[in-house]
Amino acid sequence: MKVGGIVETALYVSDVKRAADFYRRLFGFGTLLESDRLVALNVADKDVLLLFPEGATGEPFAVPGGVIPPHGGSGQGHFAFSIAAEEVEDWKRHFESHGVPVESVVEWARGVTSVYFRDPDGNLAELITPGFWAFG
Repeated sequence: MKVGGIVETALYVSDVKRAADFYRRLFGFGTLLESDRLVALNVADKDVLLLFPEGATGEPFAVPGGVIPPHGGSGQGHFAFSIAAEEVEDWKRHFESHGVPVESVVEWARGVTSVYFRDPDGNLAELITPGFWAFG
């Protein structure tokens, strides 16, 4: 028995519409679900980025099949999206054309590159090329 991967990543944001618009505009993510409680964005047809309003998920939430337990987060989070190594410069230009500052670029061992930027809520997002984590 083993886990198959991470399906969802959740961010808690001050303005869900603003955050969703930012990720849609910057990455072209499609919307899987949009409600007063959350926005779920499609990341590469295999992962989901959940955007919750800060403080809005602190109570249990009944759904037709059961109850989602309370959860939440505060402060600036961090997550990373994978990109192809040959696209690093294209992504940096894409960010510049969308007015999104690149906060840092790190050249790691084994030729891996990370490009760091922040979303409107100050979450630190990263684009990283393959090879940083040695799996297998």
